[in-house]
Amino acid sequence: MGTSSSSTGSPSGGRIVPDWTPPPPVGPPADAGGQDGAAADDGAADGGTDAGGNDGQDAPVAAPVLILAPRARFAPARTHLGDFARSGSGASMRRGIGHYVRKGLQGSRGAVGRFGGSAHTAGSLYGALSSLAGGTAEPGSPLDRAILTGRSAKEVMAAVIEAVRPVDGTQDAEAARDAMKHALSAVLDQFPDADLLDLTEDQRLFAIERYLALDVFNRACLDIGKAIMGNAPSAASGLSRLGEVRDYIRETVAASFRKLWAGGTALSAQRVAVMARDALREAFLVFQAEAS
Repeated sequence: MGTSSSSTGSPSGGRIVPDWTPPPPVGPPADAGGQDGAAADDGAADGGTDAGGNDGQDAPVAAPVLILAPRARFAPARTHLGDFARSGSGASMRRGIGHYVRKGLQGSRGAVGRFGGSAHTAGSLYGALSSLAGGTAEPGSPLDRAILTGRSAKEVMAAVIEAVRPVDGTQDAEAARDAMKHALSAVLDQFPDADLLDLTEDQRLFAIERYLALDVFNRACLDIGKAIMGNAPSAASGLSRLGEVRDYIRETVAASFRKLWAGGTALSAQRVAVMARDALREAFLVFQAEAS
């Protein structure tokens, strides 16, 4: 995605999580043993405990409480990312993303709420790819293998994206659709023999991992991307800097997600949505720890 439509942030007093964003998926933590102390760490950033009301290890994550946007919520992130754009400093880049989460999204609690739709979409994408692989889609539906067999990879991707995240006029949908398109393309790059109509479990989970990272990156670009493009020495340099941000986000989200699915647990669309929620939460905690 480009950054021409980057937002200037919501006005002070507005909601961090828009009305149209669904609450995060509800379910027990995907990896309770790996999240000790996470809620306590996050509480320092958002002024409260985790949305579940305790340490997040034995209860579902409920919808986050109303969190209002402070004045100039993206200003610290833009300051550090502007320095990164000019100097190429990795420390400035990490601080910028850290402040994007800490103040811009009001900590990982607000960030998980803001990306609740992303977690749901991750589950829906897994369900769609599993349905294709298992041939379980309803006959005549957009994901009916009989209809898609023989179609190009581009056509199959378009069918999956439309089934999972139809256009609804929001920037969230635009970001998610773009993330899915590039995630599915990445599957074909990573696994040259992959068949989108019959992806293996590892290939499906790779698609989810890549989708989550790209969706976070796309949303960040819309919020704060102009700070990089507007301060870089050239357009080419700005695009290169954005690539560094994308890689940093991708590596962090991927590491968080892989910790949750390495155990070989039987999966479903709902389980993957919960995994996505927890992976995002862990990644946001890592990001905000860099804010200083």
